[in-house]
Amino acid sequence: MSLYDSIVVTGGAGMLATAFSRVLAQRQLHARFLPRATCDVTDPGQVQAIFERFRPSLCINCAAYTKVDQAEQEPQNAEAVNAQAVQTLARLCRQHGTMLVHYSTDYVFDGTLRRPLRPDDPVGPQCAYGRSKLLGEQLLQRDPPDRWLIIRTAWLYGPGGANFPQAILNAARAGKPLTVVDDQVGSPTFTFDLAAATLELIDRGAPGGIWHVVNDGQTTWHDFAAAILEEFHISGASLSRTSSAEWKRTRPNSAVRPAYSVLDITPFEQLTGHRTRPWRLALREYAALS
Repeated sequence: MSLYDSIVVTGGAGMLATAFSRVLAQRQLHARFLPRATCDVTDPGQVQAIFERFRPSLCINCAAYTKVDQAEQEPQNAEAVNAQAVQTLARLCRQHGTMLVHYSTDYVFDGTLRRPLRPDDPVGPQCAYGRSKLLGEQLLQRDPPDRWLIIRTAWLYGPGGANFPQAILNAARAGKPLTVVDDQVGSPTFTFDLAAATLELIDRGAPGGIWHVVNDGQTTWHDFAAAILEEFHISGASLSRTSSAEWKRTRPNSAVRPAYSVLDITPFEQLTGHRTRPWRLALREYAALS
């Protein structure tokens, strides 16, 4: 029996699920995509009914609360999706012998280390969103790691959902001035590349545990914004720099983000024999698709 015999994708209408719909189709693999209206992961009864109906061999959990700033005002909502729902999925996967792939974030780190962050580096989330994702990791790690993968990623974007490139493009096309922080460093990650890398980890029998998958390289939010404008051939936009401290001063309700959160993809490279695509090339493909 293959892990791909019966695939369910929670959060089935979102940005990452959109990428999986394409990547799985390219490999002629069928999956059931479950949007919130069909399967609300915060409702254990709904999730149990799905598992009993479809008996999945693989569950790819794309459901997530990702409103980083809003989570500061409603941490319980973030925790319900990013932690408690993960516990429900873990329990049902254990009962049904299902492999679970779950996604986490670079925001579980505090940003003080200035080298690519390894899966076993100390964590220390600085915002409610990061804390909710870390709690989800911890709840899942209560189970033996032979039936789950946690994949941390960062700065995710792609078709099918709200994301940073789209926000930059919308503002620029509306003629609004853009002010973007230039002292936070990370790795923008294209959803299509994350989905493809996920399947590669599964194909190669990746040991259960925490993996880091981002597009190769690093940049700042400001330079990412500049690259977006360039790849989409938008000229004349007003783009200026600011610091994280100034951003927080003028937006006191915003979440604190790590100053440095580049994830080390060396374990992925060692397993697969290659690194992921450079982030700028991935952005170029996204622009070509848009």
